Amino acid sequence: MDHFESWKDLLNPEFYIQLGGFWLILFIIFAETGLFIGFFLPGDSLLFISGIYAVDIISTTFGSTGSDFLDTTILATAVALAAVIGNEIGYWFGYKSGPMLYEKKDTFLFKKKYLFKAHDFFEDHGTVAVILARFLPIVRTFAPIVAGIVKMDKKKFFLHNIIGAVAWSYILIFAGHYLDKLFMDQFDIDLKKKLELIIIVIVLVTTLPIVIKFFFTKDKERPTQD
Repeated sequence: MDHFESWKDLLNPEFYIQLGGFWLILFIIFAETGLFIGFFLPGDSLLFISGIYAVDIISTTFGSTGSDFLDTTILATAVALAAVIGNEIGYWFGYKSGPMLYEKKDTFLFKKKYLFKAHDFFEDHGTVAVILARFLPIVRTFAPIVAGIVKMDKKKFFLHNIIGAVAWSYILIFAGHYLDKLFMDQFDIDLKKKLELIIIVIVLVTTLPIVIKFFFTKDKERPTQD
């Protein structure tokens, strides 16, 4: 798969890995929060599958270190850095122009209800929400913006941002890499040939709770604005 064939490719993590490799992966992770319109892009599944291809990705981009662990660490560290930068830009945007978002009309790429949901999540979980949000699609896109809107302490946000980004990138990328090796060594199963199933499972596990909360729970009443 080396070229765009249909809109479905946009939801397929392998498409981005084959199309742009290392640099496109970093841009997508950054865009999820830094551009706040990336909530529809693959995040968790992209990292897990990037872990499966970690050695190939690093070898193609920089040349392999000769160590699977180091190659995977380089990829996870770069992804964590992109995630931190994205969140910081999201925070800055929320800090400077957050109130404007509550006046913004819904578009295809922006839904005000997602902003409200992220705000509720932030209120329920406090500052640790910055860490937890990393593992929740949609919420992680808007959480840094909400943190900026509510004027969360910049140093606290930065610390939680780093913790969340490192935990998210390292857990998913290393899980992908070493589960692939485990399944191949122990069960002779090549996860690269099961990517569609893996994507479906990850999407269901990560998004089902969000879908239930977003669409099947009663929204908190919002004060009407004059």
